[in-house]
Amino acid sequence: MKIGILGATGAVGRQMIKCLEESDLNVEELRLFASASSQGKTISFNRNDIEIKDANDNNLQGLDYVLGAVSNELSKKYYELIKKTGAVYVDNSSAFRSDKDVPLVVPEINGIDALKHKGIIANPNCSTIISLMAVAPINSLSRISSMVVTTFQAVSGAGNKGIEELEKQIEQIRNNEKTDPEVFVKQIAYNCVAQIGSYLDNDYTSEEMKMQNEGRKILHLDELLVSCTCVRVPVYRSHSISIRVLCQEELDLDKVKEAIACFPGVKLFEDELPTPLDSSDQNQVFVGRIRKDLTDPKGICLWCCGDQIRKGAAYNAVEIIEYLEKHKKGAL
Repeated sequence: MKIGILGATGAVGRQMIKCLEESDLNVEELRLFASASSQGKTISFNRNDIEIKDANDNNLQGLDYVLGAVSNELSKKYYELIKKTGAVYVDNSSAFRSDKDVPLVVPEINGIDALKHKGIIANPNCSTIISLMAVAPINSLSRISSMVVTTFQAVSGAGNKGIEELEKQIEQIRNNEKTDPEVFVKQIAYNCVAQIGSYLDNDYTSEEMKMQNEGRKILHLDELLVSCTCVRVPVYRSHSISIRVLCQEELDLDKVKEAIACFPGVKLFEDELPTPLDSSDQNQVFVGRIRKDLTDPKGICLWCCGDQIRKGAAYNAVEIIEYLEKHKKGAL
């Protein structure tokens, strides 16, 4: 097949290239697209140097799939070009996630939704993917009514500039210099910042509301209620998330652990504590600290960690293509 990547030079775009190399997909041709400043440069794919080009009508022709790792604005712009070519667009931005005609897919949870696509499939928010991978096995035992979630999100979730700001501030503090936050609203070095995204009318942020809005669509739970707090922490890579789910029925803890352990893409930690360092550069979501909620017998509490650039973005997008290809070949 022939695949294109929009935003190939960014953190997610480069990870998409690596995930394609690691996949079983037969990529006959890979085309890389990025901004004018990167065009003409090369990136290695399967030991071949691929020249970065402009995503214009001509260069997009003949592709089977296009992976998007660009802003909402650019995603909307390029989709108008992509849909003319007949390629399937797997978009990592949030531009189309709330569109009722666009499937929002985590393959292990609702891969079948991808088969209903009309030329475009949306990749969910990174924290949503990681959280739902952890709780989907619980939902299979008893429908989830509500969730209380706190995310602890790595600085790389804000791109390379987030990493650079953390490193710069650490050095400034060591030199007794004043820190001037630019990427984050407060100093991130040696600190936690409980604001990711812009504030909405209900005093939650745009990032926090994604957990409920996207969770409803992915889990097919239209009445799901989620109270979420998103916190940026001075960790380089991999998000960690504390979750309390309230189910319709009281569940046996051993059955919950068994369901999580058997769920594809999830690794259960019973005797160890999963951390961001453990899950960095891994495709699996690590789940531990599973326990009964002390405020309600129908509640389950857990802790999970996942690489937001891999499973939270690039790997999930590549998995969507794998799912479509396997179904096309009758392998499912």
